[in-house]
Amino acid sequence: MVAIQAVSTGSMAISIPFLPLFIQQLGVHPIAVVETWSGVIQSTSYAFSVLTAPVWGALADRRGRKPMVMRASFGGALAALLMGLAPNIVALVAARVFLGLVAGFGSAATALISAVVPSASLGFALGWMATAQMAGTLIGPLIGGAIADLGHNYRLVYYCTAAGGLLVGLATLFFVRERFTPKSDQERKRGSSRRQMLEILRHPEVAPLLVVLLMAQVTALSVQPIVPLFVQQLVGPAPYLATLAGAAFAVIGIGDMVASPFLGKRSDTLGYRRVLLICLCGAGLFTLPQAFTTNIWEFLALRFGVGLFLGGILPTTNAWIGRLFPAERRGSVYGLSYSAAFMGMFLGPMGGGFVAAHFGFTAVFLVTGALILGNALWVTLALRSDPVREWQ
Repeated sequence: MVAIQAVSTGSMAISIPFLPLFIQQLGVHPIAVVETWSGVIQSTSYAFSVLTAPVWGALADRRGRKPMVMRASFGGALAALLMGLAPNIVALVAARVFLGLVAGFGSAATALISAVVPSASLGFALGWMATAQMAGTLIGPLIGGAIADLGHNYRLVYYCTAAGGLLVGLATLFFVRERFTPKSDQERKRGSSRRQMLEILRHPEVAPLLVVLLMAQVTALSVQPIVPLFVQQLVGPAPYLATLAGAAFAVIGIGDMVASPFLGKRSDTLGYRRVLLICLCGAGLFTLPQAFTTNIWEFLALRFGVGLFLGGILPTTNAWIGRLFPAERRGSVYGLSYSAAFMGMFLGPMGGGFVAAHFGFTAVFLVTGALILGNALWVTLALRSDPVREWQ
């Protein structure tokens, strides 16, 4: 599943950086209109995923996690194919809406892993899944750039995304094994999916942890829209500007890859609350000084530091949520957790762009750092217990 996660994420990441260029290829001009459509299209799939993730999660508990992984993979492949075939901007938006409706690979894969891995090793396993996801995020755009440059056609990039989704679905079908016992008719009648969702939300620690996930994604993505422009401000009209901008994205991913398995494993022994607080405080303290950097090397070093701590937030929080419930209910649980994460993905870039437009680049780093530290304060006040510490 770690390899499948890497291929799935890489396949989707192949096409993400080239969306504005593809919009131009569809005949949309001028650049301001292209930027508007790019923001709308990227936000559209996240908005619909917020609504559908809990539905797919509940279905995973009823029908199995492996079928949900396959559904998301094949559905994503079809959505990418439709994007590549889109004749105009309206068709492209419709394809992204379809992608949002069928999305859910991450929650299904997380639920599948949590069902087969012992609870005592859940943080470690999800740490490796996070590493695989980040590896795909880093490698995918490089492959996509090479494909686009060689083929001189951005549609080819989407066709490759579709091929990757198809490959992931087939690999899951033939190589992933799940021992799943469907619920009996009596068990299904005992509680509807909506009732089960309400029961999960009533748990005193679930809502606070969903807030942690939402805010983690808001703060992780809020600075992304301004990073290339901030790098340009630091280095000026350098001939290697694109390379340095790419490096500013890559170093945070490298730090994430290095730290995720280690932090995930440590959370299984030290406790989720302790590791989560360390990660949030570290990420916040490395984000704030970015507002005052005067050269690119300081900026890259601080970005790498953020990545080291950012790598432990999502797997630790998801492991914490998973251990609050038995394995047979984790599809619904992770459907809700990914719905919160998708909401953060939707709000983060929008919020960062708004702050930058009204208060400048410096304010984005200061606000983001303050929000991360505020998230740590939220964990301190709202989450007192720790399933790892209680079960030791």
